[in-house]
Amino acid sequence: MLDTLPEWHIRGELILNCNCTVFCPCVVSLGAHPPTEGACHAWIGVRIDEGAYAGEELSGLNVGLMLDIPGRMGEGNWKVAAYMDERCSDAAYEGLLQIFSGAARGTTGLFTMLVSEIIGHERAPVVIESEGRKRRLIVGKKIQGEIEEIAGADDGPVMIRNSQYWMGPDIAVARGTKSRVRDYGRVWDFGGRSAEIVKIDWSGPN
Repeated sequence: MLDTLPEWHIRGELILNCNCTVFCPCVVSLGAHPPTEGACHAWIGVRIDEGAYAGEELSGLNVGLMLDIPGRMGEGNWKVAAYMDERCSDAAYEGLLQIFSGAARGTTGLFTMLVSEIIGHERAPVVIESEGRKRRLIVGKKIQGEIEEIAGADDGPVMIRNSQYWMGPDIAVARGTKSRVRDYGRVWDFGGRSAEIVKIDWSGPN
């Protein structure tokens, strides 16, 4: 029963870099359009500014994800590796694993249908940095990702607004600069490829 699951929420920022050669078609097609390269390889960084799971504080923690998706995002068969902030308490680690596996339901509940395999999860030194238009995700030597917003007509980035994208309605368009993944047999380089920045406000279980 959903009402037996703990309440949780996360507010903060999500950054993503994938192998699409132009801006990710999954955003506007809601996962129905195939990635530009046929398969989706990506990393995700989540900076939690405010959050809790079952009363356990998550504020100030970071999470890194590696995604390997064989085709259309909406068709599932995702393989995912999760890197939890090494500062996590045991309860926070378990809570984040429940959230990012979809088991906690709510905003990320669709992961239970889309993720076919969690290939690994571990504590790691997950660092997320913001510097002007740039964002960085650093997970030791495993993920060293940097993206940069694409400048719009005003002082802000190019934006997609009012979408039904599950991550959040407003997405800043970006591109990878220095961006490499080396883990679980994957060796990827996303320099010059599609990236996005999203303010998130997720909750569950309902």
